[in-house]
Amino acid sequence: MISMLQRWTLRSCMFAAASGLFLCSMAVHGSQSQRMRKYKAPPPTSTIQVTVLRYDDGKPIENAAVIFHPIEGERDKGAMELKSNEDGKAIIDVIPIGDTVRLQVIANGFQTYGKDYKVEKSQMSMEVKLHRPAPQYSIYKSNDGSSGSSNNGSSGQSNNGSGAKDNGDSQKNAPSNKPSGGAQNSQPNSH
Repeated sequence: MISMLQRWTLRSCMFAAASGLFLCSMAVHGSQSQRMRKYKAPPPTSTIQVTVLRYDDGKPIENAAVIFHPIEGERDKGAMELKSNEDGKAIIDVIPIGDTVRLQVIANGFQTYGKDYKVEKSQMSMEVKLHRPAPQYSIYKSNDGSSGSSNNGSSGQSNNGSGAKDNGDSQKNAPSNKPSGGAQNSQPNSH
C-alpha cells in the first residue's frame, strides 16, 4: 500500500508538471504572436468594364482577348487576360485605384488595340472600337490599287509605285538576264 504521504507527493508532482507545461505553452504562444506580421488591408480597387465593338457598325465583338497590364513606373507587373462575352463586355475588379494599366485588346480579323489608362475612380467604363486591318503596302501597286508595272499606252510612262511618274527609262536601268554584247552596265543607275 501506498502511504498517504506518497500519494500527496505524487499528486503535487503531477500538478507541478501540468502547470509547467501550461506556462511553457503560454510563453511560446506569446512569443509567436509578436513575430507574426501585422495585417495590412488591401488597397481599394476599381471595377473596370471594357466594351469591345466593331468600328464600322458598332456591333459587339465576342471572344476578344482583353488584357490588362498593370504598370509600376516603366515596368510591367504582369498581365490579367479576360475574354469578352456575347455583348462584347469584359469586367475586372482587382485593379487598385491610383494604378496605371495598359489595356490591350486582340480579336481575330481586327487590328490590335492598346492604350494606357490611369485608374482614378471606383467604377470605370471603357469602349474600344476595333478597325479591320488595312491593306498591306506594296511597291508593285499604286495607291488606287492598279498594278505599277502596267502601261496605260497613252504616254509610254509607267508608275513606279511611289505615286511619281517615271520618265520611261526604268526598263533601261534594270539588270538584264540576256547575255549582252559587252559594254552594257549591269548595275542599275542611282539618280
